[in-house]
Amino acid sequence: MNSRLASIIRKEFIQIFRDVRTLVMILVIPIMQLFLLGYSATNDVRNIPLAVLDQSRSAESRALLDAYRAADYFEIAYSVDSESEIETLIMSGEARAAMIIPPDYARRLHDGNAQVAFILDGSDPTSASTALSASQLIGQSHATSILAQKFERSGMNLRVQPPVEVRTRVWFNPDLISAHFMIPGVIGMILYAIAAILTATSVVRERERGTIEQLIVTPIRSWELIVGKLMPYVILGFFNTIEVLAVGHWWFGMPIRGDLGLILILSVVFLTTGLCIGLFASTIANTQQEAMLTVWMTLLPSIFLSGFFFPLEAMPKVLQWLSYLMPLRYYLVIIRALLLKGVGLEMIQFDVIAMTLFAIGIMTAAALRFRKRLD
Repeated sequence: MNSRLASIIRKEFIQIFRDVRTLVMILVIPIMQLFLLGYSATNDVRNIPLAVLDQSRSAESRALLDAYRAADYFEIAYSVDSESEIETLIMSGEARAAMIIPPDYARRLHDGNAQVAFILDGSDPTSASTALSASQLIGQSHATSILAQKFERSGMNLRVQPPVEVRTRVWFNPDLISAHFMIPGVIGMILYAIAAILTATSVVRERERGTIEQLIVTPIRSWELIVGKLMPYVILGFFNTIEVLAVGHWWFGMPIRGDLGLILILSVVFLTTGLCIGLFASTIANTQQEAMLTVWMTLLPSIFLSGFFFPLEAMPKVLQWLSYLMPLRYYLVIIRALLLKGVGLEMIQFDVIAMTLFAIGIMTAAALRFRKRLD
């Protein structure tokens, strides 16, 4: 490394450490985002407030309610006396589901044809679909238990067993913990956002303060200026990667099954993409506010079209094709496969090649555009 390049890198580090707000953004915000998204961005549905209208008030109806109470999907939050109260609770959002047990429930249960009504608030499809499946499964399990008890009381030595039994196994995430899926995505989002925003604003800040002209008139070459501006953020982004991986592993219990060295190398490749997008944005913007808005214009589509929140397979074909233009898409496939599945490079080679080509392409475009602005 020549002395000119080392001087630029040293100057950039001094500027970062003098700016307390930037330093806090680099070190603290990634951890805050990790905790917020790790706990809040989850598809697990638990403790759905349930309103109950028990018109039977019998031992059989209480046994049914105990079955729903034992599962952690529902919380019997309200016991009401009329259907109008149920309507009021669901309309106000205080209850997300309701169960109506008819007066003749106990008699019909002994006759073998009892029915109960289960009402769901469909304004939130995610919670409603989970609650629908859970309510049906709990009801079927309770019905099977009642049949078994009937056979025992009648002295019949019969086993109640369905004709087809599906035995399931869940690989890689047996407990279906949402955080194990979300945290790798958070790593990608943090690397992309921090790298692009800091790079874009740092270059524009030089232009606003007039110091970019002082650098241009020095003997430093344009490529040395580009590398010198980017290298500190590569190092800090690398530190952020290790920081988030450590917190995700030790606090959230996220497994790291793949090769750690490969994870870090590919993270640096993706980090370079974010840095170059920020550099490209800095050539378009004239102020730091414009630079921030330009980066956010690329960040939001990347989040929604990368599979971070929503599965790509569920999107329309047009959006699936657009997702191939998002480097975050490839990184999320890579980081989730390495962390959760522990695959080798050969299993993710398409995404690695695509991400690398994207990094080279945006790096070339950013360098040419930046050099042109310097000229």
